[in-house]
Amino acid sequence: MPKRRPTTRSSAPAASSRRSNRAAGKVRSAGRPRTRATAGSQKERALRLADALAEQYPDAHCELTYTSPLQLLIATILSAQATDVSVNKATPALFARFPDAASFANATPTDIEPFIRSIGLYRNKAKAIVQTCRMLVERVGGEVPRTMEELLTLRGVARKTANVVLGNAFGINDGFVVDTHIQRLAVRFGLAPAGSTPQAVERRLMSLLPRERWCQLSHQIIWHGRRACQARRAGCADHPICREFGQRCELRVSAARRRTQQQANMPDRS
Repeated sequence: MPKRRPTTRSSAPAASSRRSNRAAGKVRSAGRPRTRATAGSQKERALRLADALAEQYPDAHCELTYTSPLQLLIATILSAQATDVSVNKATPALFARFPDAASFANATPTDIEPFIRSIGLYRNKAKAIVQTCRMLVERVGGEVPRTMEELLTLRGVARKTANVVLGNAFGINDGFVVDTHIQRLAVRFGLAPAGSTPQAVERRLMSLLPRERWCQLSHQIIWHGRRACQARRAGCADHPICREFGQRCELRVSAARRRTQQQANMPDRS
């Protein structure tokens, strides 16, 4: 029988397909190093910022006054939408009257309210303290839990409060504290996009910064927010950290726009 001549008609599309696949692979592989380099540069920048904050604020610490994990838990609950200064003024008498979880658990909110009346939302906070301490007494003998999961089951405790307690009372870096100062500065420093939720800011900071430094860095950022980069009076013009890392500060951007507009509106005197 005569041998069949092999056909080559179908090999051309296959070769073309292989060339297309190789080209696409090159494009994808060319893109990956740039992505890794971008992520690496963001982490490097975040680490430089962390080092600058550590150098500027080596003694930064939690400014709530406490002597036990329970006192820190209660003080942090009280600090929601209030200043640490106002909380520290109220807690000495409060803790003297209610020295442990059992004494808080046996009290009523109206028993606690007179001690914290100077703090905002004091009625809701008094209820939260009583209910939290009752849960502590019933579940764990009045001791403050050492896990995020257990802390989040307590009344008045969200991730910020849980992170404060874990990091400062127990030295556990489970997450990154995000209060109003950290949320504001994370955007101004370009660590998180504008409009980010506290949860998104926390995830971003956890991905960029070394875990073993989360608690201390939270204090250093807060100290910078209170002492230099304030909400309505940012220090971008005269603070070295703000000058180097505060490119996304909305006050700096607004000032630059005003200068540009003023220059554009200046009459031509030539």
